[in-house]
Amino acid sequence: MCSGNSATSQTNHPHQPLRIGMLLCPEFNGMAAQAFLDPFRAANYIYGQTLYLWEFLSLHGKTITASNGTTSNADRIYSQVSDQLDILVINASWAPERFQQKPLQRWLSQLVRKGVLLIGLDTGAFVMAFSGLLTGLRAAVHYEHVEAFRELFPAIQVEQHLFISDRNRITCCGGLASAHLALDIIQHNNGLGLANAAAQYIFLERLRAGEEDQISRTYEPVGYSIPDRIRQAMLMMERNLEEPLTLPEIANHLEISQRQLERQFRQYTGTTPMRYYIDFRLDRARGLITQTEMSIVEVAGACGFSSAEHLARAYKNRFSIAPSKDRVEGRIPFQFRSNPRYAGI
Repeated sequence: MCSGNSATSQTNHPHQPLRIGMLLCPEFNGMAAQAFLDPFRAANYIYGQTLYLWEFLSLHGKTITASNGTTSNADRIYSQVSDQLDILVINASWAPERFQQKPLQRWLSQLVRKGVLLIGLDTGAFVMAFSGLLTGLRAAVHYEHVEAFRELFPAIQVEQHLFISDRNRITCCGGLASAHLALDIIQHNNGLGLANAAAQYIFLERLRAGEEDQISRTYEPVGYSIPDRIRQAMLMMERNLEEPLTLPEIANHLEISQRQLERQFRQYTGTTPMRYYIDFRLDRARGLITQTEMSIVEVAGACGFSSAEHLARAYKNRFSIAPSKDRVEGRIPFQFRSNPRYAGI
């Protein structure tokens, strides 16, 4: 097993398919599940032989609903798996703290002892961490969850990479990054040629390395470039949350006038520097409120607000919901919040 950011360095024999179990937690990340599995489907097709086998596992029951509302049918409940898996993928999204279940944690620990490669997609890393399986290791989680993860698991070094491999555990930020992780596994098991062919088959333009940042610091997804000074200003804001910088401090550090900074910020982001800064702090606050048990006062301090009341006013203005209420409703997938099932929450 590779100790860096490559998924695995084992060579898989063509006549011994690598067996993958995908554990779908309720409200799992649907895109991550499909993005992870489809490169293996393409690899099997292109190679003309079954190199990879997979099955869907559930915590309980047959049908699992993803966070986007789609449903999948499980082949088995995880506790029914007694035969050997090569890889176990934990796919979670909303409220991973619900899955702190002793039987599940014991099962995961048993798999690790057997040498099974454990992969956490999206908040699957939280499930692994709650089970004590990432302590002292490095981990990658979606940028939205980084601050909450650090707060909950100080003994784990979390980084904003696409995916990280440490010992026989891999964590991935989810989404389309899951496809890059799958292709990395294919590359190390079956060679770069098959990985490239599989990537081309699913129209993935390039293979991104695990250590790449989740968000490009140069280009926006729509394709235009943001000036380096604006990027630097954003980074300064992101790195100074508890004690926010003033606009003059940012402008002086970048050796640019406040007027120029404001003009360029509006041109390339559609908003003012201070509005961007406040929104970023509020986004971080929302992550801490909905993903940790930190008090509103603690969250306010961590995100640069002078008091809980100050945070509450800004929070409601941005999200149209009070932080105390969002602490409950924010753990329900957005598309389900008007469902009668949640009435009264």
